[in-house]
Amino acid sequence: MRIIRPIKLRRVLGIPGLYASAYGDVGSSIYYALGVVAMSALGLTPLVLILSGIFFLFTGLTYSEGATMLPEAGGSGAFARRAFNDLVSFLSSWALMLDYMVTIAISSFSAANYLGYFFPALGKYPSNSIGAIILIAFLVGINVIGIKESTRFNFFLIIIDILTQVTIAVFGVLIIINIPTLISNVHWGAAPTLSQLLFGISISMVAYTGIETVANLGGETRNPGRTIPRTVILVFITVIFLYTFLSMTALSAYPVHLNLNNQWVTDLTQRFLNDPIMGIARALPSGIEKFLSFWVAILAVTILTIATNAGIIGASRLAYFMGLRQQLPGVISSVNKRSRVPLNALVIFAILACGLVVTGEITIMADLYAFGAMLAYTMAHVSIIALRIKEPDLPRPFKIPLNIKIKNREIPVPAVIGAIATGGTWLIVLWTHHFGRIVGFVWVGVGLVIYLVYRHYSGKPLIKTAPEKPRRFKLIR
Repeated sequence: MRIIRPIKLRRVLGIPGLYASAYGDVGSSIYYALGVVAMSALGLTPLVLILSGIFFLFTGLTYSEGATMLPEAGGSGAFARRAFNDLVSFLSSWALMLDYMVTIAISSFSAANYLGYFFPALGKYPSNSIGAIILIAFLVGINVIGIKESTRFNFFLIIIDILTQVTIAVFGVLIIINIPTLISNVHWGAAPTLSQLLFGISISMVAYTGIETVANLGGETRNPGRTIPRTVILVFITVIFLYTFLSMTALSAYPVHLNLNNQWVTDLTQRFLNDPIMGIARALPSGIEKFLSFWVAILAVTILTIATNAGIIGASRLAYFMGLRQQLPGVISSVNKRSRVPLNALVIFAILACGLVVTGEITIMADLYAFGAMLAYTMAHVSIIALRIKEPDLPRPFKIPLNIKIKNREIPVPAVIGAIATGGTWLIVLWTHHFGRIVGFVWVGVGLVIYLVYRHYSGKPLIKTAPEKPRRFKLIR
């Protein structure tokens, strides 16, 4: 009789390792998010990014409680499965899968655009899309072979990245940032209009891609009750500082003005929509500009490549755990015997990400990220609140602070505010993002068909939680 032993993940990550993994995902988004947000929010971009940063903090606290309470991969899907059932869990995980695909697409596409500093053709369509597809194919091949990531090397790169961003921010404060210019950039009711402002707020969540990384690594973190929340706070402080000063620098260097079509615009998005940090570097004095532009190009390509790879790993790992929970058929989620990776999932979701890259529109990718992220985050908040009510005695190494008692149950106020904020933002996405609304609902519909057909023909209940499958093969990390 063959004995199947469960896979146990080693708890090896402390604050530095978890911070490197989390910031590697979240921090990389600054290289494209600034331009996307500024295109709509215009002069209010710094305030919009601060507001979305507060949403990020509330969501980070929710994931901290969930990841320490249920230290298993799957993030919001795992929380929803425990709080509700497999159908809700599937919807949450499927929305998250869309975000992983967008992360792959938008990170690889941005990497190609920054590489355009060295090879100008790559900075234009369709060369940038072709370059991104080649990068995705290369990283899929690397993952199939099974080459492991080095957390220490990633941490080293992240530190260099942060120092570079801080350097640009310092030069911005000393040379570029102009408070009167920032004030004059805002034309209430016209630049931005209310519709533009709401659009900018909804799309600004692309600035915080990768927060699920914290939850997915909960099972590999030492002392998660202390390490995970401290890491979330540290990442929050870092990104809110950098986003504030870099956005102020960008809008000082490229003020809001009326173009020939009588539209309010900023040259940041007219010239550097796909590589906004390069735009900031180019605005510095010539001696500094040449060095920083070269350095930003190298670092951006490196960090965005890491983020692309993290998206590929995240999508395949999420598919694997959805398969264990019998939410996806084995043809998608199974681990290949030779490579010991979810090969089919790697290929399928990488191809779908390439489909997004082919559009050549970074705003379309951001639309879809906002749709999936807000849905998954809202479900995460609601799941944590539901578990506080259903299972109040469940061990919680970390509890979200600021609670109110209702009928002897502690309800976390930040999670309630977070649910309202992310749920409201999702509704704004539906109202203002035409492409995101259509493709987002098509994605949900296709997923539901796959789930319902699979559960029906495998004899599993459509809603009730099914037991996990045994793990036959160990994933290569």
